[in-house]
Amino acid sequence: MEHARHDADLGGAPMILIVTPNPAVDVTYRVAEQRIGETQRVLDVARRPGGKGLNVGRVLDTAGIATRAVLPLGGPSGRWISSSLDELGIAHTDVAVTGETRTTVTVVDDLVHPTMFGEPGPMVSRGEWDTVTATIDRLLDEGVVDALVVSGSLPLGTDPQVVGSWVASARAHGTPSIVDCSGDALLAAADAGATVCKPNRAELLEATGATDERDGALHLLGRGASVVVVSRGSRGIAAHTLDGVTEVSAIAGVTGNPTGAGDAATAGLVTALLGRPGHRGARPGRGAVATVDALVVDAAALRCAAAYGAAAVLRPVAGEVDVEAVERFLISTSARHDPAGHAAAHHDAARHHDDRTGSPA
Repeated sequence: MEHARHDADLGGAPMILIVTPNPAVDVTYRVAEQRIGETQRVLDVARRPGGKGLNVGRVLDTAGIATRAVLPLGGPSGRWISSSLDELGIAHTDVAVTGETRTTVTVVDDLVHPTMFGEPGPMVSRGEWDTVTATIDRLLDEGVVDALVVSGSLPLGTDPQVVGSWVASARAHGTPSIVDCSGDALLAAADAGATVCKPNRAELLEATGATDERDGALHLLGRGASVVVVSRGSRGIAAHTLDGVTEVSAIAGVTGNPTGAGDAATAGLVTALLGRPGHRGARPGRGAVATVDALVVDAAALRCAAAYGAAAVLRPVAGEVDVEAVERFLISTSARHDPAGHAAAHHDAARHHDDRTGSPA
């Protein structure tokens, strides 16, 4: 079912198609201190439509970038997500599924120790996935999509090749794709020629079987990805190409709720691809992301991703950023390029040292 966004100010602007394969009702509980095995008073409750793709879309909405979400929804939870997106003014196309849409619960406290509980999600039938794929193809055929974002886990039992089919369709339409998935879905995206694969470091190593970041990135590049952007958490973010590594260190002194920071970083990359690292700036015309490969490896794009990710940590729930902080962090970040890829090797050596000494990584 189509749910349109009524916003004349976005007419003619770039539109990002965002696929959330495993949406969720995101519930965030705030407590004074998490204590296992004890009854605890919840100080505050926040409920939001969630799943990684929806988090990306909500951040892009804050930046004034038009999006359309495509997502499988089922049961009362799915209907709640649909109506909540309507209230937020976010355009979305729902594909009805038989199973109940999942719930995720994140518990945060004043000591900044978030704990997340994620349900696996409903079984989605092959026919239901075929409907999702047909919806994506139809929107790409209309020529209104400037970039495809696929973000999040797959429900249990889903063939990971479905992600590759979406990437292949985007590629056939000349539309760049950014994929933030894990496991075999990440490999399928690379095989299909994803413009950007964006795992975190642990996901990269697990999917590729590599023992260091550069080797893992080269594995995905060898399979067909154009760029591999790796989120390093407290160690920043890096972009790998066959020509080397560009990296941005994490912004120091930022504390809060890191849930959703990686999704905000993805949104930051998208704003950079559109030539709009700030908020509510002049809108470029359609086709602004035609040179996506060159833009992603640019240091400014990584700085933008790092700024958005850090600004998300300052917000209490995923899918939001501190707008003023984005501008501050853009000024304070810097990037460096290593044509030989030694930066990633040095990072892995430092990581190994931290693992042995117990320092945070």
